[in-house]
Amino acid sequence: MIFNPNNWFHAFFIIPILNLLMGFYVLLTFLHIPFPMGFSLILLTITIRLILNPLTASQIKSSQKMGKLKPELDKLNEIYKNDKQRLHQEQLKLYQQAGINPAAGCLPLLLQMPILIALYNLFFQILSNGNMAKVVTEVNKAVYFPFLKIQSFDLSFFFLNLSSKPSEWQKSGWWLLLVPVITAVLQYWQTKLMVPQTKTVKPAIVKREDGKEVKKDEDMGQAMQKQMSIMMPLMIGFFAYSFPLGLSLYWNTFTLFGIIQQKRIAKSETTNEQKNRK
Repeated sequence: MIFNPNNWFHAFFIIPILNLLMGFYVLLTFLHIPFPMGFSLILLTITIRLILNPLTASQIKSSQKMGKLKPELDKLNEIYKNDKQRLHQEQLKLYQQAGINPAAGCLPLLLQMPILIALYNLFFQILSNGNMAKVVTEVNKAVYFPFLKIQSFDLSFFFLNLSSKPSEWQKSGWWLLLVPVITAVLQYWQTKLMVPQTKTVKPAIVKREDGKEVKKDEDMGQAMQKQMSIMMPLMIGFFAYSFPLGLSLYWNTFTLFGIIQQKRIAKSETTNEQKNRK
């Protein structure tokens, strides 16, 4: 059984999302819109993105505020580097003055994870099962209303088949390799936007034991941040290479809307700061 109503995760997440997807698919098929599955995936992704908008907006705003505080946090780290308790107290004071809840950036992400996992499982089951007759039968068992039942799935999307994998490019064409590249580039773009740009600060000069002056290395947090900005896109690009194209369509749509949202919030925050200065 692909969709098990007795499983709480299926019952509360996967099956409701499946019904929403089938609602879009049946509507687009009824309207004779070409490539109904591809556009249904896009519409579903947009709908989920809009539902999660308050959470993601909170996460983005918190991240941007934290980024702007980084120079002041660095100063506190330098001043109280030998007093961890005082450092923690001063950091909390700084957060309170800036109106930041350090947990605000993590909580929205945790709340989003079950939905994202459900979307991934749903798309993976539909697109990579290999036995479409079985998938159709299982889908018809899981839908809430008779009018959502279907006879078959149309997995074509322009010149693509949503069940194809870029890893099978030898059979389908080298151009499939463009999909993981595009996916990685979009993920890199979003990752860079998630890290607010702060003013470049000249590295501190410290004296070594031999008396020579050298530039102080960046802290561990900065180093890890730089590594993640590279590793995360590469990892997502590898997933896009290995998984069906429909998952990349979902992920890239989700990422594009995330980029748009981040740019709008950043623009809004900049406008508000300019007004406050006046």
